[in-house]
Amino acid sequence: MPLFADKPKRAPAFFVGHGNPMNAIQKNEFTKSLRSVGEAIQKPKAILVISAHWTLPYNAINIHDGDELMYDMFGFVDALYKVEYPAPSADFLVADLKKTVPSLHVENRNLDHGVWSVLVHLFPHADIPVMQLAINSTLSMQEHFEMGRKIRVLRENGVMIIGSGNITHNLRETSSQKDAPITPWAKEFDDFVKNAILKRDFSSLINFENKQRYARLAHPSTEHHIPLLYVAGASYEEDESNFIYENIEHGSISMRNWLLT
Repeated sequence: MPLFADKPKRAPAFFVGHGNPMNAIQKNEFTKSLRSVGEAIQKPKAILVISAHWTLPYNAINIHDGDELMYDMFGFVDALYKVEYPAPSADFLVADLKKTVPSLHVENRNLDHGVWSVLVHLFPHADIPVMQLAINSTLSMQEHFEMGRKIRVLRENGVMIIGSGNITHNLRETSSQKDAPITPWAKEFDDFVKNAILKRDFSSLINFENKQRYARLAHPSTEHHIPLLYVAGASYEEDESNFIYENIEHGSISMRNWLLT
C-alpha cells in the first residue's frame, strides 16, 4: 500500500458569483452549473466559506446550529425564508485555523445566504460540515490575499475553500429584468478580472481600485470583491483553472464562477 494512501486529494477552491438570493429556490443555468460542479469533484471533508455577507472588525470563524439558517435578506417571497440546509458545523477545523490565523475569535452564528443559497445546489444533501471565515474589515486587500495564502493549506487536508461574492456588485445599477442588456462598464470590469485570473496577475485583483477605471462603479463597497482574493490566495501554480459559469445578469451583475482543482 502506498504511503499516505488515505490522504484526501487536494480539495478545490471555488469563487462563486452568488447573485440574486432567489437562485436558492430556482432551477436555471446558473444553479445547474453549481450542481454539475458538486457532482464532478471529489466530496470534500469540510467546506470553509468566505461570504460577502459577514464582515467584522476582527478575525472570526463561526460555529452554527445545523438546523437553523440566517435569512439575511429582505422583501423576497415567503418560500425563500423556508429554505432548509441542515449542514453540520465544521467545528473540528477550529484548532487548525487558530494555528494559522492570529487572534481568531469563535462566534455563534448561523450560515448566511451567501453560503446556503450556493450550497443548496452545490451539495444538496447538506451532509458536508461547513464553517465560515468572516471578512476582517481592518485588513487591506493585500492582507486579504495573504490570508487566502495562509488558509490554503486546508485544501491539502480535503477542505474546500469557497469565496462567495460577485465580480461586479452595484445594486443601484441593476435592472429588474434578468436578461437586460449588459452595461458596457460591467462587461469591461468582468473582462478585466477574467484576464487577470487567466494570467495569474493577482496583483491586479488586489489593486483593482487603481487598475481598472470602473472599479468604483463595479464595487461601491468592497465586500463582494474580497472573497475573490481569498480564492486567488488559496490557489496553487499547478491548479487547473476553469470558469464554470460566466454571464452578466440584471444588466450589471457578473455571475462569473472560478473553479480551481
